[in-house]
Amino acid sequence: MILYIITLVLGSLLIIPFTVKTFCPHVWMDLQYCGLMLRILLRFVSRRRRRPYFFVVDRFLEQSVAHPHKPFVVFENETFTFSDADARSNKVANALRSHPGYRAGDTVALFMGNEPALLFTWLALAKLGSPVALLNHNIRSRSLLHCFSCCKAQLLIAGPELKDAVEDVLPALTEQGVTVLLATKQCDTPGIQSFADKVDEAPDAPLPRSVRSHVTFKSPAVYIYTSGTTGLPKAALVNQNRLLTALAILSSNGVSLDDVIYVNLPLYHTAGFLIGLIGSIETGSTIILKRKFSASQFWDDCRKHNVTVVQYIGEVMRYLCSTPKRENDKDHKVRVAIGNGIRADIWREFLSRFGDIKVQEFYASTEGNVGFLNYAGKIGAIGRVNFFHRMLFPYTLIKYDTERDEPVRDANGLCVEVPKGETGLLVSRITKVAPFVGYAHNREQTERKKLRDVLKKGDLYFNTGDLMRIDQDNFIYFQDRVGDTFRWKGENVATTEVSDILTLSGCIQEANVYGVQVPGHEGRAGMAAVTLTEDAHFDGSKVYQHVVTYLPPYARPRFIRIQNAVEVTTTFKQMKVKLVEEGFDPARVRDPLQFLDDKQKCYAPLTAQTYSSILSGSTKL
Repeated sequence: MILYIITLVLGSLLIIPFTVKTFCPHVWMDLQYCGLMLRILLRFVSRRRRRPYFFVVDRFLEQSVAHPHKPFVVFENETFTFSDADARSNKVANALRSHPGYRAGDTVALFMGNEPALLFTWLALAKLGSPVALLNHNIRSRSLLHCFSCCKAQLLIAGPELKDAVEDVLPALTEQGVTVLLATKQCDTPGIQSFADKVDEAPDAPLPRSVRSHVTFKSPAVYIYTSGTTGLPKAALVNQNRLLTALAILSSNGVSLDDVIYVNLPLYHTAGFLIGLIGSIETGSTIILKRKFSASQFWDDCRKHNVTVVQYIGEVMRYLCSTPKRENDKDHKVRVAIGNGIRADIWREFLSRFGDIKVQEFYASTEGNVGFLNYAGKIGAIGRVNFFHRMLFPYTLIKYDTERDEPVRDANGLCVEVPKGETGLLVSRITKVAPFVGYAHNREQTERKKLRDVLKKGDLYFNTGDLMRIDQDNFIYFQDRVGDTFRWKGENVATTEVSDILTLSGCIQEANVYGVQVPGHEGRAGMAAVTLTEDAHFDGSKVYQHVVTYLPPYARPRFIRIQNAVEVTTTFKQMKVKLVEEGFDPARVRDPLQFLDDKQKCYAPLTAQTYSSILSGSTKL
């Protein structure tokens, strides 16, 4: 009898793991992930309780003491240790403290490319308790002035290569009383002062903590610009509390002190700044910094610097897979790739070609209050949902009417949740644990992202603007974006801004801008249905020059459809659904079509032959 019982117990113990693996194949991963989330939460709470207040800059100072001689950033032929970065940022901070146009705590805008000077300047401003606006170095003219003004900065620090762009908006900056510093040793432009010479002369003495004693967890830390559903870019306010949580991003993906991370995404973006820079400050990893992404140099750089962790957006992976195959494609030390926006087919091709690399796909947004991590590695999914995650960050998928561009509501005025397997709008409840801070000095746009009376009267949710689907195995998949924003080349494009620029070209009366899918490409390419001003003809060369002057490459419409009249709804909203469906196929579109030809530097007629060339990949977009 005893032998029987022992046999039964042992048999049960052997059957349980088999049963769990068969019917709940991801349960162990779920438990490990929940344990990781719990550890991150406890570490965060512990840091929140420290006095005086503990911020990201304090974590950097800890690393510079613990690992002073460890390489912090490698750029081209230069290597800067944690100690070097600390000393250099002290010189920048001391130079600013002695400058009459700056006071500790002032908001400062950085208009610089990917270079160590940006990192050192940000660290200096963090030590001084100053919020920093990270300006996209591709923007110009009206967009540049708007982005600078909306964060209420008192000082602009620009890279030397951006002098011309600064001079274009200098009269407006001067009128606002803004101090403009250029990171050069001399500058002969009235209204712009040199700054690199002041930095070289400044002492590298550490700054007293009292300089930033005014900073709290609710204080702005950085402003990162994001395109919303309408209008010019908005400054998403990332406060000190949110920046502190960003420390955990790399460590939660298994990155450690011994890793070397390749950062070739722009530092003015969430991916480059929060993941690449802030994440490395937490782990103490070495950053290999590049000015910009280069598919041809990517793997050679990884081999040269013994890179173990890379970042990506969907387009990066596609570009890498499009390069000519080489015998040493799998000869590297990269073990983890962290990012978002990779298609399932590209994901499989990437692994097949470049080897056993753990792809850590995730979902998040700069200003959002919810995120997902595909810790199980399911190809095509952006993450996996579980009870613990939903308890911390309450979210749901609700039915969305894409024609009316609004959530579907029932007879009681509440939103309707979608069942598993169906596509719905992702919304996340705004709580103390999952707050939504909003946009700098833009209450209207902040309110637009809030959704009330979702599951019950009086509740408040953040509207992500993203359509998602959760399958029966609890994996979540990105489906599409809603509203007037589409994504191209890894950037969000606000259609209203593009429309406004087009109507200033001289021959365009109205412009209805939208995104169209192009086979083989991530996101949607920009297209505009336009009407011409009275008695005007479409001047392809003139419109091209105008677009290139005022819009960054990713925002320039690749296709233009010339109509007699822009179609509108009964509420005078521009109709886009039909236009999106028809796309840029000359066989389906009866209106004249133009395509942006960078070789000829004009908008040229889109013929059936050109259309086929685009689909085959012979003509690059």
